[in-house]
Amino acid sequence: MNNDIHAFKLLFIEDEQALRENYVTYLKRHFIEVYEAEDGEEAYKIYNEKKPHILIVDINIPKMNGIDLLKKIRQTDHTTKAIILTAHSDVKYLLQATELKLTKYLIKPISRQELNDALNSVIKELLEFDTISKKTIHLKDTFSFDLKNQELFKEGELISLTNKERAIFSLLSSDITTTFTYDEITEIIWDQHGETGGIDAIKTLIKNLRKKLPKDTIKNVFGVGYKLQIN
Repeated sequence: MNNDIHAFKLLFIEDEQALRENYVTYLKRHFIEVYEAEDGEEAYKIYNEKKPHILIVDINIPKMNGIDLLKKIRQTDHTTKAIILTAHSDVKYLLQATELKLTKYLIKPISRQELNDALNSVIKELLEFDTISKKTIHLKDTFSFDLKNQELFKEGELISLTNKERAIFSLLSSDITTTFTYDEITEIIWDQHGETGGIDAIKTLIKNLRKKLPKDTIKNVFGVGYKLQIN
């Protein structure tokens, strides 16, 4: 890496405090935001809260090892880049790691140059390739929405939606850059089914749906309609 500061968020996960602090100090010279965790459970919590673009994960960490952590993340997220650090060169670990869509698998002890090369590969992928998930939208507070099956989850637990709640949230999720007007929502949710809707019906539906979502997920654009706000 050169001396540029990259506009990506990075999470470094390592249980050896001195080693972690050393690397985090170095990484903060090159990335706009760097977070750290000493075990898998803490790392998963930070991952859900901060949505880092890059993970550097030691396999042998407490509470949830690095392989299990990445398996859990990959259940809904195939876009966050991952580099694994390990003292193992065992084939068993290598085979498990190949299923986790890693950018690099680095064997300890790791030189600064090896880490730099791995991070350069990650940055190249992030800059040159589309990394937006086509199947899942990640919301705040560990919520996610499966676009294909139109299902809402919190930490992997299915949240019950009515048919109209599912329909309106699927509409809003179909393009997170668009504000959908009251007329567009009415046409999709009610008119196509020969039902009668309107602004009051939409407001009631949105009010009930908001109770099942993180705060401020659905934004009201005054006088126009609604849009999804995932950050």
